Amino acid sequence: MAILEIVKSPSALLTQRCKEVEKFDDKLAKLLDDMYDTMIDADGVGLAAPQVGKLVRVAIVDMGEGDDVIEMVNPVVTAIGGSVVEVEGCLSFPGLYGEVERPFFVRVEAQERDGSLYELEAEDYEARAILHEIDHLDGILFDSKITRIVDPEEFEEVDEEGEME
Repeated sequence: MAILEIVKSPSALLTQRCKEVEKFDDKLAKLLDDMYDTMIDADGVGLAAPQVGKLVRVAIVDMGEGDDVIEMVNPVVTAIGGSVVEVEGCLSFPGLYGEVERPFFVRVEAQERDGSLYELEAEDYEARAILHEIDHLDGILFDSKITRIVDPEEFEEVDEEGEME
């Protein structure tokens, strides 16, 4: 496995729509493994392929609560519901945090690393992380959705549930 360099804003790579994955091979598996190692090394909860310089529709999310790593290849959002505003950050925007409104619920169809299809439903923080990563695949960056910038000191006051104290 390898730790990859994380692409930082304002790189044009981050604003491009990614291409569908057509080959489910060892190269894809290595990309997913390297993305996971990179995300863990950077203390992130999600990472999309364009953040490591690859313009393909691949993203991962790991909530770090003993849950399996979510690997999404060619993800498509099929349903959303509710709305909640929470603080977000992004590995491509070090030190920037802001309040972002996102759906509370999401249903996604995606493919596994072997090409098999699956459906996933998520709520709350997990839904937020999934949608944040899928946005990356469409060239949409979280800074364009910030309704209020949060000072990092204020962000440190966020409790375990992700709510401001």
